[in-house]
Amino acid sequence: MSKPNPDEAQVMSAPDVRQHFGDVVNRVARGEGRVIVEKHGAPAVGIVSMDDVRRLRNRDIELKARREFVQWIREPFEDIPDDELRAEIDKALDEVKEDRKRERALGIKRQLVHGVGE
Repeated sequence: MSKPNPDEAQVMSAPDVRQHFGDVVNRVARGEGRVIVEKHGAPAVGIVSMDDVRRLRNRDIELKARREFVQWIREPFEDIPDDELRAEIDKALDEVKEDRKRERALGIKRQLVHGVGE
């Protein structure tokens, strides 16, 4: 019998999980995979390790912080429609890209005129 792949979830029916609950919990706790529990043939819940729960919690915290940051950035512009704001941001980014392109071109030109090490 091959060792289960911890990255793959095993699909089990709710009655099977009930019948083998102790084994399922032990296997998941040892990091030997996750279990998707089906109820009436449809995925209903998942059984995951505490490591997975911690990762999910950390991801939730990170996503919340990102949403709050975006809201903080967006607040001063809340009276501007999204499409208009996006157009202004795109325009500003294009200007920055053009400025950088000009600066690089000037730097190359200076190197050619004055020599590389100067």
